[in-house]
Amino acid sequence: MEISFYHLTYQPLTVALPKLLSKVYDANMKAVIKVPSSIQMDEIDQVLWTFDKASFLPHDTEKSKYNEDQPIYITTSDDNPISAEVLVLTDGATATHLDGYKRILEMFDGNNPTAVSDARKRWKSYKEAGYSLTYWQQNENGGWSQKA
Repeated sequence: MEISFYHLTYQPLTVALPKLLSKVYDANMKAVIKVPSSIQMDEIDQVLWTFDKASFLPHDTEKSKYNEDQPIYITTSDDNPISAEVLVLTDGATATHLDGYKRILEMFDGNNPTAVSDARKRWKSYKEAGYSLTYWQQNENGGWSQKA
């Protein structure tokens, strides 16, 4: 399993996340997005419907009855009803169950000192547990440069 850290410096999560999810979706992979609160879940839900006027990313939230039918699932818990290969952790959300995922994407706000400090702690914990890690920093065009 590979764990990738995405350090947001120029664009907020609501802009960067749909771009990464589009790549996951285009690769025919499923993703669980874990957020810390239902407010953030509702915000990401809305963003995925409206981020691009020409398209949207099919998804659902833990509030739905039919979430297992979608390729992208947004939740505040550790459940994975869609058997996703990718787990996206946002805004400091953590997961206790990483088994079954091929990739973990940790996205954090690089303009928030607490978020950066917490991400460093999680990096250290993952490294000590023996996971394969990569670190990506956002550039001014919204793309990503691998730094580690």
